Amino acid sequence: MTLIGMLCVLAATFPLAGAEKPNIIFILTDDLGYGDVGVLFQKQREGVQVQTPELDKMAGAGTILNRHYCPAPICAPSRASLITGMHQGHTNVRNMQFDKAIEDNWNFANTLQKVGYHTIHLGKYGLQGWGHDPEKWAGYPTKRGFDYFYGYVRHVDGHQHYPANEWALGDNKSHQGKKQVWENNEEVSAGLDKCYTTDLWTAKAKQLIISETRENPGRPFFMFLSYDTPHAALQLPTVAYPAGKGVKGGLQWLGKPGKMINTAEGTIDDYRDPHYTGKGLTDLAERFATSITRIDHCVGDLLQTLRDLKIDRKTIVVFSSDNGPHRESYLKGKRWSPTVFESAGNFKGSKGSSHEGGLRVPTFAWGPSIIKGGQKSDRPSQFHDWMATFCDYAGVQTPARIDGVSLRPTLSKEGRQRDGVVYVEFNNQQGLYLDGYKGLRLKATDHSVDFEIYDTIKDEPEARNLA
Repeated sequence: MTLIGMLCVLAATFPLAGAEKPNIIFILTDDLGYGDVGVLFQKQREGVQVQTPELDKMAGAGTILNRHYCPAPICAPSRASLITGMHQGHTNVRNMQFDKAIEDNWNFANTLQKVGYHTIHLGKYGLQGWGHDPEKWAGYPTKRGFDYFYGYVRHVDGHQHYPANEWALGDNKSHQGKKQVWENNEEVSAGLDKCYTTDLWTAKAKQLIISETRENPGRPFFMFLSYDTPHAALQLPTVAYPAGKGVKGGLQWLGKPGKMINTAEGTIDDYRDPHYTGKGLTDLAERFATSITRIDHCVGDLLQTLRDLKIDRKTIVVFSSDNGPHRESYLKGKRWSPTVFESAGNFKGSKGSSHEGGLRVPTFAWGPSIIKGGQKSDRPSQFHDWMATFCDYAGVQTPARIDGVSLRPTLSKEGRQRDGVVYVEFNNQQGLYLDGYKGLRLKATDHSVDFEIYDTIKDEPEARNLA
């Protein structure tokens, strides 16, 4: 970190006076579309619907951000902006820079770490630095403010959801082979036979929440739980979700090599949710829907764990997705289409597009006694606002260099909500939101290509260019 940067944000390490610091959990899915969640759009569809009852209950009991945007319609830049609190005009990771090291400066992990939070990252990362030598990964999670990391480090590893098992159906060697899971500085995938990553990250999250609550009851924790699904490969779990939820039910961490979690049994890529079988759906459709409902079960399991431990009323949980819905399956000879379940909802575009379908992501916050329940907000907001929001709830001054504004006034109905900047940048595309309008440049370096302007409230499909 530069001397100027340190001076600008020195105040960020000093806590402000206030109430008890809440636990914070941020759940990020990979390529989940706005339309994939029942309460947001899926329940409006005819035909077979993707089932997300736990997410629907979570959203209904919390605050839905109807117009929440990722900063770029692709993985790495979205995650960089989320972690650093800066929009795509200022972050050092942009466009298709997968695995580029996130810069050494303030972010939501090290800022909360400085004021007493135990910081945890589970699942997909992809911001560690290029190369194959772990010792040279400058942006490794434990070097960027996370006390503990368990998950996939490299971007490409997140394309396969059974790290210890080969998968013959993959469309290339990268999607057929085993992947590396790291626990802090140790590669641990050898003991993860038949571990489906959605289950694996969830079981580890439950284990850590339980142990942290029981062993360090006075210490708040921040958990960044980053799923690598429903992004391709469209692989299935091994078995049905375990009965029950919470501390004694649902997924359980067993900690035994070869039987690390209680769903590490049966046959890999085998279980199809019965809601989707026998309904005339294609193989890919059954796979896609099953993967989303699996996430739904996991989230419900986590929330019940908080209730069982009696920490739900001092915990904030945010749910979102890194960008719009994908088009890949990574199965030989098969290509997925997000139109099957209308994954983008009413919106135009998908992953990679700077239209609403690629940018507007399913987002809601939950927290009994902290987050106001049963409300929806149409105020535009973006990923870089979460760092300021978490600092606000933690009672710590926000680093001066970040671009976001706290969403606490909206989420908790406390005070006046400041307007933030909603800016999009990706592969020569730029977008800026003002009130209900979006100005869009689809080729920023070519001045002969006109701006497009859309009313994103009255014209959600962006059917009428007002420019």
